[in-house]
Amino acid sequence: MAFWQNTPGFGLSAQDCEVLTDAKQYHQTLLKLISQAKTRIYITALYLQDDEAGREVLHALHQAAQQNPALDVKVLVDFHRAQRGLIGAEKSEGNAKLYCDLKAQLGTQVEVYGVPVKAKELFGVLHLKGFVLDDTVLYSGASLNNVYLHQDDKYRLDRYFLIQHPELADSFCDFTDKVLIASDAVPRLDIRPLPTLLDIRTEQKRLMKLLKKASYDVSKAISWSGLTVRPFLGFGRRTNKLNRLIKALFDTTEQELVLYTPYFNFPAPLLRSLRRLLKTGKKVTIVVGDKTANDFYISPDQPFNRIAALPYLYETILYKFVKSQRRYINSGLLDVYLWQDGNNSFHLKGVSRDGNTHLMSGHNLNPRAWGLDIENGILIEDPEQAILPQIELEKQAVLQHCRRLNGHEDLETIADYPAPVKKLLGQAKRVKVDFIIKRFI
Repeated sequence: MAFWQNTPGFGLSAQDCEVLTDAKQYHQTLLKLISQAKTRIYITALYLQDDEAGREVLHALHQAAQQNPALDVKVLVDFHRAQRGLIGAEKSEGNAKLYCDLKAQLGTQVEVYGVPVKAKELFGVLHLKGFVLDDTVLYSGASLNNVYLHQDDKYRLDRYFLIQHPELADSFCDFTDKVLIASDAVPRLDIRPLPTLLDIRTEQKRLMKLLKKASYDVSKAISWSGLTVRPFLGFGRRTNKLNRLIKALFDTTEQELVLYTPYFNFPAPLLRSLRRLLKTGKKVTIVVGDKTANDFYISPDQPFNRIAALPYLYETILYKFVKSQRRYINSGLLDVYLWQDGNNSFHLKGVSRDGNTHLMSGHNLNPRAWGLDIENGILIEDPEQAILPQIELEKQAVLQHCRRLNGHEDLETIADYPAPVKKLLGQAKRVKVDFIIKRFI
């Protein structure tokens, strides 16, 4: 029995699942589901941004609440991220200003909460995904702003899954209510005065301990041998069930492992598993964003910011991996694809094993997700491959904007980088802090 089968799963039919393939669909579907909701809307995201798309979503939530006073509407975002401006911007109330202003103006039953996973954003954030709208779970790694929702010309591509399932929806909402909102560490961010961490520091420490032991309630699940979905939660290193699941998916692959990750920086346990798979003749396909498709990328003709060195750092890690695995690329066992589509960005995450087991997650398959952020995922086990055609259509849509690497020569090196990037990466290496940086990205 596979590791994940020790956890009860919810039975599905293929008709319960729909895979969307672009950000416009995500945008339109979310607004439609909000307008149609009758009983509950639970939105959990890293952030709901104060821009055109973010305001549109929040206004839609308030409008739905005005039209239906019995509608339960809760929004949860990261506590720290919500109370700061964009990187490099002046100090402000951040996105929380929008939440407070709309609450004061409209006075509906919409509630916005901030979850303080760690004492500082650098050391971990709320990275849980999944919106519940009545009995539908809309699962995506995307947050809520202009690029994720393709509001204008630019988009950030993610994965988008619709699952119609009341018990799965209940498990997401029960966790939100009983673990997060029930905690005194999770305050409202739509009512002034806005709290500071000092106001909730003791409660926040208790919440951290609780989250390391928490899990989704699957008590309503029944024995099922067909298409099955299981929710997983992961926080911390030692008792992280989501990390265990990901490692098990790698280690039990018999034919092919397909990986999506926007940032190439695998944790050591996953890197060892990848190498073992290749050595034993298993096929591995990795789809990663080109450095220009990274959300931190800044064109060399724009003013330089230190954060803009990150995409280049990821590329140096990818370069070393591709160079060391060249023989498997040549033999056809390893396919590494770089995604690039104009000035758009890539944010896909997930793992597919042997065409019959698929993990949808916000987990970036990097050290930060492995040990700092709180993450979740839904695992779909599909022994009859009933939803594989949809998964394959999604994959082909992604690969349309990809190029396959023939070797490390297809990538740039530090010698090719803009002067400010060369200088910064060189300094980091000389003072030997590059390995520390890699733990946080």
